Amino acid sequence: MADQKKKQVPLRLSAKLYDAIAAWAEDDFRSVNGQIEYLLTECVRQRKKNGKYVSEHLDEPIELDIK
Repeated sequence: MADQKKKQVPLRLSAKLYDAIAAWAEDDFRSVNGQIEYLLTECVRQRKKNGKYVSEHLDEPIELDIK
């Protein structure tokens, strides 16, 4: 069985982004850490389909009003 131990990763977020994630986490009945892990997992799952990138524009930064 694969090692299920989780890695700790230091993460710096703007206060505005943290607040947005915290509100979303509360709506989804998750902790902030759980919400971040969920979001990253979903991004990785959607990143590839059948071994191909979903979109060639995924690496381009998007404009978000969260700074």
